[in-house]
Amino acid sequence: METLILSEDDVREILTMNICMEAVEHAFLLHGKGETQMPSKIYITFEKGDLRAMPAYIEGSAGLKWVNSHPSNKLKGLPTVMAILIYNDPETGFPLAVMDATYLTNMRTGAAGGIAAKHLARDDSSVIGFIGCGTQAKTQLLALKEVFEIEEVRCYDIDPKAVDSFTQFTSSFGIDARRCDAKGTCDCDILVTSTPSREPIVSFDWIKPGTHINAIGADAPGKQELDPEILKRGKIVVDDYQQAFHSGEVNVPLKSGIINRDDIHATLGEIIAGLKRGRESEDEITVFDSTGLAIQDIAAASIVYRKAVELGIGTRFRFFS
Repeated sequence: METLILSEDDVREILTMNICMEAVEHAFLLHGKGETQMPSKIYITFEKGDLRAMPAYIEGSAGLKWVNSHPSNKLKGLPTVMAILIYNDPETGFPLAVMDATYLTNMRTGAAGGIAAKHLARDDSSVIGFIGCGTQAKTQLLALKEVFEIEEVRCYDIDPKAVDSFTQFTSSFGIDARRCDAKGTCDCDILVTSTPSREPIVSFDWIKPGTHINAIGADAPGKQELDPEILKRGKIVVDDYQQAFHSGEVNVPLKSGIINRDDIHATLGEIIAGLKRGRESEDEITVFDSTGLAIQDIAAASIVYRKAVELGIGTRFRFFS
């Protein structure tokens, strides 16, 4: 047997945001019902970043993503996040595919934000704020525009070039983008934070009633973007309890005792499965704490693999004689 090798261009040809969101929502549903296997992420940490191993099994599909996070990589002309995914046959363990997962990671993270907002934001949300204007802001926008009629985008980043790139991106969809400071960006219906910050950069006083927040940046111990008061007064929904406790937006406030585990309302999967309620009032502040789940990767990868086989995309390689 041969393994299918899929490049980033191959994955891009197949994985649209609409397809990715369907796969990710289904993955969250199965996770909420307890029908997946997903061991905890394994971290190797360095001075300037980390590497993570992310295995999972979901609905007859299994695999492992090996991914880094190095925020200073852009100074070297490299992506902050790079990933490879091995997609296996659960019956034999054979590696059916090895694929680039950098684009896949960006897309499935954006998809998770879109699905979270679908279930937690107000239906009439039309103004989206972005603190952090890198690659992830772009895929979050792609997902959100699948769900909402976006009238205006507000954006802030410490890097003016990132803002320039992001506003050009929004304009390509005919969406007005308004450059703001951090406080002004928070005057919105849905706020997306996607920075590598290790201290709060969004104050509770800036958040108006009824706002939904996709907190994307905190994905390792010690990271946080939100004033803990937001978490104390808002409804917290995580992608996975253990991952969020270890490395999500809630990890620092939990360790410092500002909030406790009982303050976590639900996982997104539990809400999708109807086991717990989502938004319950127009004035409620909701927070989705996204750490990124391996089941999202494998769900998306299974579609990429099947479509690649159908379309004859990719290169065959024999690893084993």
